[in-house]
Amino acid sequence: MPFKVLISDSLSKEAIAILEKEKELKVDVNTKLTPDELKNVIKDYDALIVRSGTKVTKDVIEHADKLRIVGRAGVGLDNVDVEAASKKGVIVVNTPGGNTISTAEHTVSMMLALSRNISLADQSMKRGEWERKKFMGTELYGKTLGVVGLGRIGTEVAKRALSFEMRVLAYDPYLSMEKAKELGIESVDLNTLFKESDYISVHTPLTEETKHIISDKEFGMMKKGIRIINCARGGIVDEEALVKAIESGKVAGAALDVYEDEPPKKDSKIIKLDKLVLTPHLGASTEEAQVNVAIDIANTVRDVLFNKCIRNAVNMPCVEPEMLKIIEPYLKLCENIGAMQSQLVEGHIKRVKIRYVGEILKYDLSPFTVSLIKGMLTPILQETVNFVNSLVIAKERGINIVEMKTAEVQDYTSLIWVEVETDKSKNSIAGTLFTKIDPRIVKVNEFYVDCVPEGYMVVIFNKDVPGIIGQIGRILGDNKINIAGMSFGREEKGGRAITVLNVDSDVPKKVLEEIRRSSNIQEVKLVKL
Repeated sequence: MPFKVLISDSLSKEAIAILEKEKELKVDVNTKLTPDELKNVIKDYDALIVRSGTKVTKDVIEHADKLRIVGRAGVGLDNVDVEAASKKGVIVVNTPGGNTISTAEHTVSMMLALSRNISLADQSMKRGEWERKKFMGTELYGKTLGVVGLGRIGTEVAKRALSFEMRVLAYDPYLSMEKAKELGIESVDLNTLFKESDYISVHTPLTEETKHIISDKEFGMMKKGIRIINCARGGIVDEEALVKAIESGKVAGAALDVYEDEPPKKDSKIIKLDKLVLTPHLGASTEEAQVNVAIDIANTVRDVLFNKCIRNAVNMPCVEPEMLKIIEPYLKLCENIGAMQSQLVEGHIKRVKIRYVGEILKYDLSPFTVSLIKGMLTPILQETVNFVNSLVIAKERGINIVEMKTAEVQDYTSLIWVEVETDKSKNSIAGTLFTKIDPRIVKVNEFYVDCVPEGYMVVIFNKDVPGIIGQIGRILGDNKINIAGMSFGREEKGGRAITVLNVDSDVPKKVLEEIRRSSNIQEVKLVKL
């Protein structure tokens, strides 16, 4: 019985040919399925290949009785419920590198078109006009470009900007000073970037932290005449604030390829302002990029169905299926330790030290390290990082990873200890498994704790005085936030202490700030796993 593959969005003929030449695969191309139709037919398929058009919802996945893999020909996974797929054991893969050059080139094209008023001059010429003075432009040479997010695309944009002899500033919490120097750019904090740049280009995923990362307050910091480019994700730039900044004269212009609503509403001011250069989400729309990502995803899906190594999986490392069942609890523990670290530390990450202790040494440790680094990078980089590229991305950012092994067992039969060093501080977390399947965090810095790394966690550093727990509990209770579990640790009686709470829901910033302002509270962090 051949494996059945459904392609529900348009895919290049070269990619389809890769699948169709395999006798063990039966390939169906149907790009006109409604959500209900997809839900009804998916039960018969082993693999599903999509672009951005098909919504692979939890409902669809629950109806997929045979589905082993969902392949997204592209980077973004907004249209795939990865959590639902993971729970059902469905592998989700994407193609994070296939559109790097096309998007970088489009960004630079937009920056040039914005600087030289290309679109307005073109429209004027086609109206039979000849107005040279009206479209006076500005040079890139000698200007300062601020790049927010120095991943693959941001790095390629920076390289091209340097060829124009621009000064390049970059903000990326995972970029080390040494790596920035190697690239010939300056690693700065976000406020410095906003204040000193003549152009700002954003290259981050859309997360809670990056949504409206450029808004009224940020425009207020910038130079008069700043120019903004967004070819990353709609919503990173607050469009309403952008319109106001352009109308006030603070912003000289902007170039957008992505929008908060796609397509933008017809009455939106965004599409009516002359000082905006707009394209309809064309960053990855080159013939080369479309073919590359399609071929990449076709090869990956084929290999998974034929039980070969998994490439670019966002929810599963490259491990033999039998071994994966054994080590999966450790992999999850490592990923969660990494995610906790990235949400607790401050500053640019320079070094990650990992010590494996005890019985865990009988396994190949490389998948654990990969999972840990993926967990550490994901809160910022989201779908652009996976189990295959996480170590490469860390290396690209100048993060030094050191592995250590200790066979001698002390308090636990197995222990994973991770220390992250930044340009500002060091933070360590140790974790283990109880009954070989239940993950626990057992130490944070010098504090011994016992907490489950899952869901929403509030990590509070405080002074060990009576009434602290009641004080925190009252604030959370007043805001309808239920505590599901708690753990405490302290250096000594009356000294520094830690409180770790598992809560049932997200904690708004204003509630965290209320806790932070309370007496004897030193620091409060929200961790989302």
